[in-house]
Amino acid sequence: MRTVALPVLIFATLTATPASADDPRQLVEMPPRMQEHMLGNMRDHLVALDEILAHVGEGRFDAAAEVAERRLGMSSLESHGASHMAQVMPQGMRETGTRMHRAASRLAVVAQEGDALQTYRSLKDVTGACVACHAGYRIR
Repeated sequence: MRTVALPVLIFATLTATPASADDPRQLVEMPPRMQEHMLGNMRDHLVALDEILAHVGEGRFDAAAEVAERRLGMSSLESHGASHMAQVMPQGMRETGTRMHRAASRLAVVAQEGDALQTYRSLKDVTGACVACHAGYRIR
């Protein structure tokens, strides 16, 4: 797995922004270690999305498909500890996460076909689930 250094300002924003008292998103309470685990998974999801975009931009569709399935798709659930994490998630959050993982598996299939436009369209289903989850839920 390739490691990517996030700029300090972005990293600080992702990890240190306090939740506002008027934040309308549902607070999902979980132990601190599970919070860190979930945040680590989400950071890896961002890195995976970046890698997929780079591979598609370079015409490396098989590499994009591999990243999509292994790091985001249904095949990634065990490595992310999904069954353990799902125990503390509300049903809507679990469903949104499952929608993202299924969309990533579909993205992998589409990417293997080698059509950049269709691959980008499939990627929208993945990121749309991410946006929906982040708009509805928070862990801090």
